[in-house]
Amino acid sequence: VMQVTFHGRDHNCSIDMEPPQTIRTALELAGILPSTVVVSFEERILPHSTVLHSDIRLLVTTVSSGG
Repeated sequence: VMQVTFHGRDHNCSIDMEPPQTIRTALELAGILPSTVVVSFEERILPHSTVLHSDIRLLVTTVSSGG
């Protein structure tokens, strides 16, 4: 089991899941709509298709849209 922690201005939660899983799956399990956020690790933006294999802490930034 791996622990995925999401943190940021709008999100702060951890979930446990069986590896390997994608960031998209982790977001959905955490109740975060993937289309509304950008995920980064060590100042690098990661595609939602990135596969996670072990415990990780990810920064979640909400993307604003509209005018």
